Amino acid sequence: MSGVPQAPTYPDLVRDLADRGLLTGRWRRVFEAVPRSRFVPADVLRQLPDRCEPVVEADAWLALVNSDEPVVTQLDDGAEGGPGVATSSNSMPSMVARMLGLLDVRDGQRVLEIGTGTGYVCALLCERLGDDLVHSVELDPVVARQAAEALAQAGYRPRLRVGDGEQPWPGLGVVDRLIATCALRYVPYALLRQVRPGGVVVVAPLAREFWSGALVQLHVRGDGTASGPFCGGATYMPMRSHRVPDLHDVRGKGRARAAGLDPARLLDLGFALFAGARLPGVRLIHQETADGVQVWVTREGGVGATAVTGEEVWQYGPGLLWEEIEQAWWEYEVAGRPDAGQFGLTVTDRGQHVWLRDPGEVIRPART
Repeated sequence: MSGVPQAPTYPDLVRDLADRGLLTGRWRRVFEAVPRSRFVPADVLRQLPDRCEPVVEADAWLALVNSDEPVVTQLDDGAEGGPGVATSSNSMPSMVARMLGLLDVRDGQRVLEIGTGTGYVCALLCERLGDDLVHSVELDPVVARQAAEALAQAGYRPRLRVGDGEQPWPGLGVVDRLIATCALRYVPYALLRQVRPGGVVVVAPLAREFWSGALVQLHVRGDGTASGPFCGGATYMPMRSHRVPDLHDVRGKGRARAAGLDPARLLDLGFALFAGARLPGVRLIHQETADGVQVWVTREGGVGATAVTGEEVWQYGPGLLWEEIEQAWWEYEVAGRPDAGQFGLTVTDRGQHVWLRDPGEVIRPART
């Protein structure tokens, strides 16, 4: 009927990703060959800002699957009667395309995926490289079984394993590429040990701290270390062993002080990367308000602060956490307010550190 909007289709989604420059010719053909709908179960939810909403009608299900939105496929690790927290999903296709582009796979290369999920990314890799070169590990046995069934029904036979992706895959040997489709608080060195020198690792490394997630592309060196740039923001569900509460416990009565730094500025990814390195262990969450945002920041020891755009700042516990954040902002301004693309990450057997503009320019913690 004239004037009635048409429901989105999967080819429409792929065309949109290509028009946005997220799919090259080769990857576009891969995406076209692997419909997302084959890897999304019938019972799904849409992620809203404050909750997950079940998608009931078939037309709504198809519209969600053919959109550039995440599709929630599990709540509360599959337990009944939980708080309704999303714990597994089919990621935004644009994010999948970005990560696969950063992975920079070539013909004949072996790939290890951490977090099979619904099997969609695994299927895309199989279509691109062939089943024998794709390996994927999933911790949740129910999710793993569902992914294996979906992959088999779609005609793919990658090497699958149920287990902890943070631990080495016994007998696998080294791979050329590794992609982690779950957020990590840090990059485990054991992951790097599974990638050959010259290989590439793509992860969204930190989960639920000052900065909630950013893609990073690491290049593994001959000495076993890896380094590379951040490549934009990303929000992924954390690996189970890397989950942390949103905020620390806060103690003591609040102390008010005059409004200072607009808390909306803290949400810039460049500053978040800088402050996350300067103030390790500080956690931040936020919500939109009519005039801006409200943020809550906490640290171990009962320390906390909350600030609302245009209003007083309230601080809790020992110390002056908000002043530390304002000091970090001043340092960030002195550095020229660098955007996220100027930061990078280096991982060694001793840990990891964030750098600015050059791997030698490490951002040191303000507190020791």
